[in-house]
Amino acid sequence: MALVTVSNNSLTAVTALPASVPTGALTLIKSITASASASIIFKNGVDGLVLDNTYKSYVFKFINCHPSADGVNFQFQVGTGTDDTYNEAITSTYVVSYHAEADNDQAAEYNGAHDQAQGTSFQTLCNSVGADNDQQVSGTLLFNGFADSTYVKHFVADIQNAYSADYTFRHLVAGYVNTTTALSRIQFKMSSGNIDSGIIKLYGVL
Repeated sequence: MALVTVSNNSLTAVTALPASVPTGALTLIKSITASASASIIFKNGVDGLVLDNTYKSYVFKFINCHPSADGVNFQFQVGTGTDDTYNEAITSTYVVSYHAEADNDQAAEYNGAHDQAQGTSFQTLCNSVGADNDQQVSGTLLFNGFADSTYVKHFVADIQNAYSADYTFRHLVAGYVNTTTALSRIQFKMSSGNIDSGIIKLYGVL
């Protein structure tokens, strides 16, 4: 279906959007499969990966990320420049809803144990992930302006995990990385042990 514009009192059909108009389309940039991995890192310039301002938003999708240890937290941190440090200042908020398999406990609540106020620790995306075969992490992390050099970097995460005590948990985490310097890398890891298996996919959003 063509778009219609008005110019000098006449109608003109437009069959394609101008390149400057965002479409919201997802473009797969890179996929990494974990195998007893201490961490998974997406870094500009490594293995042909380019993290620049071509995309205003980046989306990370977590698919069945399973820990080697029981009751661990799934986390991320970011960095700038070309070194290997991950310690940017983060301010965040953390809300969870949960339901027990036994149907005897359920709630939705703010969890202040996993937010930060200009903290430089790894940001928890979900806590107490179980190591049973039916326990893992799946979800999405959206970063706006990841490689922007003017504004701070906002993020929103929606994560589902099977809790180590036989619960299902949904974690809603949001915040910002308080730097106007372009980010060049991001690291995902468990708070202890390895990412035993799973896939993390990186998409650019036009």
